[in-house]
Amino acid sequence: MVDNRYATALVIGSVLSLLAAVYLSAAVGTQHWFQYSSPPANRTTNVSRLREDFLRGDSNEKNHTDVMFRLNGTLGLWWRCIQVPRESDHTFETKCESFSLNQQFMPKYRNLNINAEEDLLRTYLWRCQFLLPLVSLALVVLAGLVGLCACLCRSFTPTLVVGVLHFLAGLCTLGSVCCFRAGVDLLTYYHPPPKGVKGSMGWSLYLALISFPLQMMAAALFLWAAKSHRKNYTRMMAYRVA
Repeated sequence: MVDNRYATALVIGSVLSLLAAVYLSAAVGTQHWFQYSSPPANRTTNVSRLREDFLRGDSNEKNHTDVMFRLNGTLGLWWRCIQVPRESDHTFETKCESFSLNQQFMPKYRNLNINAEEDLLRTYLWRCQFLLPLVSLALVVLAGLVGLCACLCRSFTPTLVVGVLHFLAGLCTLGSVCCFRAGVDLLTYYHPPPKGVKGSMGWSLYLALISFPLQMMAAALFLWAAKSHRKNYTRMMAYRVA
């Protein structure tokens, strides 16, 4: 028999876990982790040429970054996009390019020059920033399966494992945000944006940041419920024996 306090903690923890998974999934699938605000392009700027260079699909990081500086680019874990002006109605059209799995594991170079020395710090920061969210989501799914098995078996013991998995998932989420932010700072250090271009964090990054405390609160509730229920069960058994 489960006390109402423990059942309430499990329900609230499950809701927090679901919200965190939704927010983190939305963050991973969108490109607004970091965005550049560029001044209006002058008439001498060949926007069509910049768009073609951006969508060419090569691995020259410097060329892509320069285009993002000039055309209000946004950067995500799996996407990078630019805002291309339309001549017909004076609005902007978003053009995006996705990172292939091979591009995600490609080395990063100092000064964004492929002929320069490989920058191991930027290389591993980039790899961690897109791998850690996937690990986090996988841990949440595994925690859900463990919780489902616990419900089917009518056992409260696996709740401790669910709490630990959510705690590890929260650490992975926080690590991903930190790796991304550190990578962007190093990119700005090696290749500063032109005068008038400002960079800022996007809403996708904030979604990932929101996921971290939600996962930690869910972990705390699961761990508290498991520990309290175990202590209460031990006391009850000792009372029966006595």
